[in-house]
Amino acid sequence: MTSSHTNSSPTTGTAASTRATQSAKIVIAGGFGVGKTTFVGAVSEISPLSTEASMTSAAAHQDDASKVDTKTSTTVAMDFGRIAVGEEIVIYLFGTPGQNRFAFMWDQVSLGALGAVILVDTARLADSHAPIDYFESKGLPFVIATNKFDHSPVGSPVQVREALALAPHVPVVQVDARERSSVKEALITLVEHLLVLQATAPASAAAMA
Repeated sequence: MTSSHTNSSPTTGTAASTRATQSAKIVIAGGFGVGKTTFVGAVSEISPLSTEASMTSAAAHQDDASKVDTKTSTTVAMDFGRIAVGEEIVIYLFGTPGQNRFAFMWDQVSLGALGAVILVDTARLADSHAPIDYFESKGLPFVIATNKFDHSPVGSPVQVREALALAPHVPVVQVDARERSSVKEALITLVEHLLVLQATAPASAAAMA
């Protein structure tokens, strides 16, 4: 296993993040080959840390790349990136490994997170059930972001919600993980979702009392 830096464009505006007094952690999750590493790299203000290893024939029975035939490496631990919000807040992005055999790492990667973005390939919706079940079981809020792939059908948010049997309050958005602006919109959707949940929590607790 090797650690490598991806998307190594010059870092700008990182001084604010070094002075940050508050931080938040967001998990970027999803099945194998849905674009988690690309998502983190597109928006991170530092050169993202990506623990990727080359895919080999020995792991072919575990890493099914039949529907992601351009994929030659895979995340074996996590992806890590950072975004500064103003001068006082920094957001850390942690991408999970997508293969089932690394599922034991999800608890550590998700520890202390405020919420998650679950990336989805509409051609492989079944791969999204495991991460959805995981975050639902942990009580960790999440949004669904359908990533843009040339080989995948374009499903509306309503269709994706129905196919994944999502609760009505879970946001569903479309994203192009290669585009910084698109990734930022997905993250903003998650933050807005967290704020709504926080605002409605006292009312829900009062109603149950």
